Amino acid sequence: MKKSIRDIDPAGKRVLMRVDFNVPLDDDGKITDDSRIKGAIPSIEHLTNAGGRVILMSHLGRPKGEKNPEFSLKPAADRLGELISAPVKFVDDCVGASAEAAVADLKDGEVLLLENVRFYAGETDNDADFSRQLAAHGDIYVNDAFGTAHRAHASTAGVTAFIDTSVMGFLIEKELEYLVTKLEEPQRPFVVIMGGAKVSDKIQILERLMEKADAFIIGGAMANTFRLAQGYEMGNSFAERKEEALEMARGILKTAEANGTPFHLPADTRYTKDFADDAPTECTGIWGEEGTAVPADREGIDIGDKAIEDFTKVIAEAGTVIWNGPMGVFEKRGFDIGTKAVGAAIAANEAAITIVGGGDSVTAANQFGFGEKMDHMSTGGGASLELLEGKELPGIAALDDK
Repeated sequence: MKKSIRDIDPAGKRVLMRVDFNVPLDDDGKITDDSRIKGAIPSIEHLTNAGGRVILMSHLGRPKGEKNPEFSLKPAADRLGELISAPVKFVDDCVGASAEAAVADLKDGEVLLLENVRFYAGETDNDADFSRQLAAHGDIYVNDAFGTAHRAHASTAGVTAFIDTSVMGFLIEKELEYLVTKLEEPQRPFVVIMGGAKVSDKIQILERLMEKADAFIIGGAMANTFRLAQGYEMGNSFAERKEEALEMARGILKTAEANGTPFHLPADTRYTKDFADDAPTECTGIWGEEGTAVPADREGIDIGDKAIEDFTKVIAEAGTVIWNGPMGVFEKRGFDIGTKAVGAAIAANEAAITIVGGGDSVTAANQFGFGEKMDHMSTGGGASLELLEGKELPGIAALDDK
């Protein structure tokens, strides 16, 4: 167990805090989704209310180690200032004279956001000198950027070598609670819902969770690969067609069968000829029945009506649900039926612990209005996947143990 900000006294101290303010911006440089900023506020306010001097650092985009105003964090500083009562300042560098002066000028209960740490190559290189310069800004280090915790960068891992106290914020604490602690002894039945593009991207999660899950539900293009591996005709559907990927899929099916673990593939597939909003769609027959196939000039873009019916029943009986990956191309109207139905079924199961594992699943849950009904919506795409795979995240491993 790692120490958290509950275990420190920040009063009168400089608290260097890594946040994830990698927010989307429109062409005018305005923030289009401020949820990552809002996610950091509980930790920030806990520190400022206790009299800490909070120095925030983050990345935005991929400036590739060069200063580029297109990737400035100034809009994030402005937005944070609108969301919290504590004074929020901004400095146009993260190291050097201007940053040092801004830190020295900070008073108890105030917040300073440093400029984009990825303006320096030393950030992604986890350079010791750059880490030391960042660490010099703080007496205590707090990491609350779960979305980058799987990266061994200067601001996520390197700084901990040069600061005596390194702890996690509330955001990371909650991620560990749901993605680790609650899954050690999950409420039963434990149902894992996987979607998205590739079996190869999720193979390690499937293998690891096979040991403890009571059932799997598979959708998205992943399901196309499994059906292809079973010898079915999938038309123009996106699928992994190399033999290596097909063997992975067959291996997972064999393991599930050997373990007696229900592995629910879509009973039918929704397909289309035109990959466009509101394009006409049809459903295949039931897979396994003679003649069932996606026609040669069509592509599967969602789970079918019978699959929705089947999946909804499994979800309704679950005690714990992890959802990682959409059921189809939910970004397009008419191709979002399965993803919306699965999200609604998860949200409706109020007795279950419901976890949405980052990335497109979070986007879909919010888009369809189910986000607030889930117990936990992970803020990390790659980080949540690696945690579910059982990997150690450098940004968490570097923190102090209790």
